[in-house]
Amino acid sequence: MNTNKPPHASVPPDSVNSRVPRQRSLVPKGITIGLAVFALVLSLAGYGFRLMLGEDVETVLRHAAVIVPAFVLGIPLFFWLSSRLLNKVKGMHIETRNALTLGWLTACVAMLWLMGTYS
Repeated sequence: MNTNKPPHASVPPDSVNSRVPRQRSLVPKGITIGLAVFALVLSLAGYGFRLMLGEDVETVLRHAAVIVPAFVLGIPLFFWLSSRLLNKVKGMHIETRNALTLGWLTACVAMLWLMGTYS
């Protein structure tokens, strides 16, 4: 009789699977951070040029105080809150990092689209 059993043979299958760390996000952390930084850089990009062209500092800062948080924080926050709602209502499993990454990606695409339209 062969008594060589695998080490997990006496452990119930559920506890074996619980020891294996499961991947919680499909998007690598570097991409999420990179998109957040890129969204910040894109949202601030035009203000230096506006100041160099002689626009009033107060006007530029007032505009930046609205636009920068809207794109850098508002759009990703909307995607995150939507993912929380879908997780609760529909029983989906959308990870926070995935929702934030999609939000920053959408913000970057929207800003590039606006820059291309008004350039």
